[in-house]
Amino acid sequence: MEITAEKLVELGRYFSIVHQIKGRLRVRVDPKIRSHGETVCIEDIEALPQKIEGIKSLKINKIVGSITIEYDPTLFPDHLWSNLVKGENLEEIIAVLTKLSKEFV
Repeated sequence: MEITAEKLVELGRYFSIVHQIKGRLRVRVDPKIRSHGETVCIEDIEALPQKIEGIKSLKINKIVGSITIEYDPTLFPDHLWSNLVKGENLEEIIAVLTKLSKEFV
């Protein structure tokens, strides 16, 4: 299934930051994200490091309901992550994701 920058931004509302240091972020995922199961699957999320430059790795902990993301902080400034979970400045986030995308249209 194809995942877009807009879809990723939409999913951001289900995340809350648990821990963040430069280059590494852990977010808690609200179980309500399952309502997007028809449009985005877990495999789409796991494939993001291959689709977006600057996402080094991504680890999903299904038991705890969290995602740990290792990223290049020069490409993804810290404020982008907090804006994503707050739903702020989403146009900037979409622009960055589209620019760094290897596959988004």
